Amino acid sequence: MFKRILVANRGEIALRIMRTCREMGIDTACVYSEEDKDAGYLDLASRSVCIGPAAPAESYLKGDRIIAAAEMVGADAIHPGYGFLAENAQFADMCRESNIQFIGPSSESIRLLGDKAVARQMAKKAKVQTVPGSDGVVEDDQEALKVADKIGYPVMVKALAGGGGRGLRVAESARDLKHALSVSRQEALTNFSDAGVYIEKFIENPRHVEVQIMADKKGHVVHLFERDCTVQRRYQKLIEESPSPGIENKTRDEMCKSAVRLAKSAGYYNAATVEFVVDPKGRAYFIEVNTRIQVEHPVTEMITGIDLIKAMILVASGEALPFTQRELKRNGASIECRINAEDPANGFRPCPGLIEHFVAVGGLGVRLDTHAYAGYRISPRYDSMIGKLIVHRPTRAEAIACMHRCLTELKVEPIKTTIDLYKRVMADDVFKSGKFDTKYIDHLLAD
Repeated sequence: MFKRILVANRGEIALRIMRTCREMGIDTACVYSEEDKDAGYLDLASRSVCIGPAAPAESYLKGDRIIAAAEMVGADAIHPGYGFLAENAQFADMCRESNIQFIGPSSESIRLLGDKAVARQMAKKAKVQTVPGSDGVVEDDQEALKVADKIGYPVMVKALAGGGGRGLRVAESARDLKHALSVSRQEALTNFSDAGVYIEKFIENPRHVEVQIMADKKGHVVHLFERDCTVQRRYQKLIEESPSPGIENKTRDEMCKSAVRLAKSAGYYNAATVEFVVDPKGRAYFIEVNTRIQVEHPVTEMITGIDLIKAMILVASGEALPFTQRELKRNGASIECRINAEDPANGFRPCPGLIEHFVAVGGLGVRLDTHAYAGYRISPRYDSMIGKLIVHRPTRAEAIACMHRCLTELKVEPIKTTIDLYKRVMADDVFKSGKFDTKYIDHLLAD
């Protein structure tokens, strides 16, 4: 087992990783930017190293500085969390070359599954249903137009190396498609240094459902059930829950089995999430694999009792998974709300600033993952997420009631947040019915 793990991230996920390490008896070190020098979670690490200015490109995205920090503090492993370098194959290679264990999949798996076109091809070989679309990158507008004519409009232009809704555009016609291609390529180049895009049929009024998998280096792969992330805005998730309220058990089972088949065929190990869209007729289509732990992983932890960060560390150290598929059971219902410093009434405009008043919440089955506190300043340079509020109850109706109570008690002031929006969601009959799609928030805000 590792003696010291360097946490190569910031905010709530850095704190989350450090807590599990302490319970496992593993020493931790942490990196930070100049802007994060006063972050409270740094006090929990035995060592902390400044890796540069506030801008991520000069700090958290500098792989060489993180490797140097790991060598400086004597870390034998690095946990990248999510975002930043978590899905960077070159960084995983750098770790290996420096004889430091990367707590995640192999760089080969990151490259294969991170390339969405290749991932689609692998899914097809594993007999996993994919959304109709191009076989790979569309090299020019004429090729894209031919693909769109074949599969029919509307279509979706997606960045090959994309994520978080960046480099993604919907086109209703050939004229729209030309504009979408131009915008998506530029956005992809700016955000991912890769202008490659591909075309998929746009599934209208879908649900967005993902399957958490975990695999070890000995060939064992399991799924830890599904999470529903249909409540989102501009393709970025806001509320996650499990079990999904809008799909049949047959669809649920097939998605979980498909995710395991795909991971096995790719020789994958460590944590990943296999994402699907489900159309109004209940047909599930594979869309992509996230080769990292995700923001919403606590939902899975609540319904299974499994510490996913601990499992990642065990697998990275070479140990077998400490549980089998048969031993994994789903218990009750869990919901997570991302508490963001954003103004939903103004297009979810980021609202950084000083938190002057902060009241946490608690109670049976309640979890608040956050690094924020009264006196903490939300930076405009990083993601606007303040934290995650997660509840767990025997039934979905009880989980909704618990979440509404917690949102009423939670205070993060005076900055604008998504808290009031979520209170409205929890009281909404459409949400309670479970019958909604990815346009739900748009419709709610339009009322």
